[in-house]
Amino acid sequence: MSTLYIIGTPIGNLGDIGPRALEVLGQVDFIAAEDTRVSMKLLNHFGIKKPMISYYQHNIRERGEQILRRIQAGESCAVITDAGMPCISDPGEELVALCHDAGVPVRVVPGPTAALSALAASGLPTGRFAFEGFLSVKPSSRRERLAQVRGDSRTLIFYEAPHKLRGTLSDMAEAFGGERRITLCREITKIYEEYMRTTLAQAVELYREREPKGEYVLIVEGAPEEKGPSLTFGEAVELVVQMAGCGVSLSDAAKNVAADSGYRKGELYRAALEKR
Repeated sequence: MSTLYIIGTPIGNLGDIGPRALEVLGQVDFIAAEDTRVSMKLLNHFGIKKPMISYYQHNIRERGEQILRRIQAGESCAVITDAGMPCISDPGEELVALCHDAGVPVRVVPGPTAALSALAASGLPTGRFAFEGFLSVKPSSRRERLAQVRGDSRTLIFYEAPHKLRGTLSDMAEAFGGERRITLCREITKIYEEYMRTTLAQAVELYREREPKGEYVLIVEGAPEEKGPSLTFGEAVELVVQMAGCGVSLSDAAKNVAADSGYRKGELYRAALEKR
């Protein structure tokens, strides 16, 4: 039994491939590629000649079993996608699970990923984020998903094709509000690489006139976090009473504490009045 290698490949600039990726590609027995024609260009550029087998969305089940049997028979395999990391919104996830279930060793050779590259360059919060990948091509399903993540406070990452961009931006503005910030990342690492940080409303207006070109990663600001009261109701009432005992009117004390705590002035006033 040999090993399955998950290998990240460049997302645009061939210079981004690492020495270890080239070494492993040159050593494995065969390569499982999303599109063998695209991968052949990469291999030819670096003078790597290896047998390839196509492994894409519509032959996952059949080819996955074939690849597994070959690995179990002693061959090593590298799985690559057209660009970036396999298994991330690209074929490979099922093959990796199949190998794990069969006890086949799995190793990863990290490489470029469009999602994290775009997030790093977005200028939006990076501490907590959620990767949403591609939204549905069906408008109703796309709107339904956007409604589901509307309240998510994490930065959201989406992939989008140029012919769907206008519809997606409009649906996002409607779901999230036009003031929500977005960074549109286009053609990352390529000649026409571009990052535009703006609002959803402004992005919609811009692309009414501008023709979308290239592949996009959309980094969308998360929803504002709702802040709960910093004090319990009992603590807030006690504070009103203490302030009133220091010469502040009960009404003003209730008003000030209400502004800081989020509780209603009238409720605080009545509770403090009873407490006194």
